[in-house]
Amino acid sequence: MKKAVHFGAGNIGRGFIGEILSKNGFEIYFVDTNKAIIDELNTRHSYEIGIASSSPEKIFVSGLFGINNGENPEDVIEAIAQADIVTTAIGPNILPYIAELVAKGIQKRKEENKQVQIDIIACENMIGGSEFLEKKVAEYLSDSDKVYLANYIGFPNAAVDRIVPGQKHEDLLYVEVEPFCEWVIDESQIKNKSFKLEGVHYANNLEPFIERKLFSVNSGHATVAYSSAYKGYKTILEGLQHKEILSALKGVQKETRALLLAKWPQYFTEEDLMSYHQMIISRFANPKIIDEVTRVARTPIRKLGYDERFIRPIRELNERGLSYQNHLDIVGKIFAYQDENDSQSVQLQEKLSTMDLQRLIEEVTGLSNKKIILEIELVIKKYKNDSK
Repeated sequence: MKKAVHFGAGNIGRGFIGEILSKNGFEIYFVDTNKAIIDELNTRHSYEIGIASSSPEKIFVSGLFGINNGENPEDVIEAIAQADIVTTAIGPNILPYIAELVAKGIQKRKEENKQVQIDIIACENMIGGSEFLEKKVAEYLSDSDKVYLANYIGFPNAAVDRIVPGQKHEDLLYVEVEPFCEWVIDESQIKNKSFKLEGVHYANNLEPFIERKLFSVNSGHATVAYSSAYKGYKTILEGLQHKEILSALKGVQKETRALLLAKWPQYFTEEDLMSYHQMIISRFANPKIIDEVTRVARTPIRKLGYDERFIRPIRELNERGLSYQNHLDIVGKIFAYQDENDSQSVQLQEKLSTMDLQRLIEEVTGLSNKKIILEIELVIKKYKNDSK
């Protein structure tokens, strides 16, 4: 049986990547520091996924093991050495923390003279996630290790899309997910061509698909979340019942379509994107998915990053002379967002009260374009004044 090592035994890891790997006949070794989940996986070796739809169904996933990388790092290294594929779903900020373990797994494969090629795929909400992980892994490799990596280890980028809301169940491993899912892998970067995963789309140029997903789903979800928080709604579903919030989402989508059509006319048509965006609205409005605003809106500083879901579209729309006012408006709401249980929200509000505003914008967004910085300053002041 083929073996998969998957970093991240959380809801997305179990409710999406684990399901696909299991359906493809893999024995899965989940790697995580959550002792309760890892122990439960090793007790049961299986779990159930619930599909939240008008016709609910259950999916049984089996052939599972857990490894606590905090307690048993050597077991992780050995698992990577024996694996046929390695995947992650841990969050972009956590990728650097697994890099050394991944590097040691690669070194062990080299020591054992394994000449079977393997791919390590970061399934994260970021552009170039696998390439980013590869750079972090390379920091722990010698020159001869890097030669081995170049020959035998692939880091193909991927785009993943499935809404998995925050949830708690009596069954620690049970997870509910939306029916829709999409996993796209850059075929041109794959090293191991001996198999393809069923249920995964392979593309020769992943970038347009990653941008379509990031700028449509992630930007759209965040648009609803921050707009809902500003209006005092607690869930995404509640917020979408408000005409002004739905209008904000459609406004961001319209600007996103303009950008994607300008950048990738050979991949998308306006009709395709209109249909895609309408489907996203229906996914967000799924009455069986109760998604907390605080979950979608968490880590506001990260979401304001230079290559993230709002600042990058703003930069690229500006370069092309296209409108980005709806994106800009959400940036103002992100700066106004307050959640005392979110450390980044607390940190951002502290900085707003103590730092020069333009310097703060530059620090958080990485922007140097004075025109855009001034526009962001104005929209921040607008929402600060509105909240008084």
